[in-house]
Amino acid sequence: MGRPSKLTVVGAGAVGTAVAYSAAISGVARSVALFDINGPKVRADALDIAHGIQFTPTGTVEGSDDINILKGSDIVVVTAGAKQKPGQSRLELAKSTVELMKTLVPQMVEVSPDAIYMFVTNPVDVVTYAALKISGLPRNQVFGSGTVLDTSRLRYLISQETGISSKSIHAMIAGEHGDSEVALWSSAEIGNVPVQEWGKTLTGRPFDDELKDRIAHDVVNSAYEIIEGKGATNFAIGLASTAIATSVLRDEHRVMTISSLLEDWAGISDVCMSAPTVVTRNGAGRTLVPPMSGHEFAGMQKSATQIKAVAKSLGF
Repeated sequence: MGRPSKLTVVGAGAVGTAVAYSAAISGVARSVALFDINGPKVRADALDIAHGIQFTPTGTVEGSDDINILKGSDIVVVTAGAKQKPGQSRLELAKSTVELMKTLVPQMVEVSPDAIYMFVTNPVDVVTYAALKISGLPRNQVFGSGTVLDTSRLRYLISQETGISSKSIHAMIAGEHGDSEVALWSSAEIGNVPVQEWGKTLTGRPFDDELKDRIAHDVVNSAYEIIEGKGATNFAIGLASTAIATSVLRDEHRVMTISSLLEDWAGISDVCMSAPTVVTRNGAGRTLVPPMSGHEFAGMQKSATQIKAVAKSLGF
């Protein structure tokens, strides 16, 4: 047996603490660590989780404002980002966050050069691309959480319409984690049945294009609804991040829609965005190209163009 595994979360905000809590409950790593520049806050969050580890498979939970807490990490989940100021545009927020990464990424890599780095901070595709370039690490070692959560939302909504467990639904959201993301209906299946052949839903209506469009729209807008109601989305992304980390640490070879560097993926290159990707102990593996309609492929190209434009505007 090798040494005990370690998962470190960078950023102890609503998302970071949800990731740490979810990771501790799952027991994905023997040791869970939290890093944040706010020392009292991060130590308090770690202590709060640590007081309950008797009820989890996890061995230790610790928090620190010292970057050296990253030492020995197998996977580092980065949730830290610039805070959005009133009236600040998404692009301005992206610029502030990328500036933060120019300082943070080299520090992390110096302390833990062999770790797998997963970025959750939004805009995740641009942040992941910038972090990959700043770090100088290989593609497999740096990726983003991408549309893994969006894919879960899609499966949940299909489940609500059909009464079938979301675990038996195979449908994916790809492209940008954002407004231009694409529901890949052409490859979607409920059980082993293609969505277009499913027939009637629980309400007796057909699973037609109108319903697909409504579900895809609801996937994009569900985050806005949650943010409006409680200020942030954190629980589901905590679970999604833990699922990705589990596939890495346990070498599960699961196919997940993480955001990684695409090189000649259906003709799309030099951009980080989500596509079905094999997630292993080495990080981001092979990207798969599922069947796509012309409309879906055009949507993926549009996503790539938009992400590239933002990255270019920030100097990447």
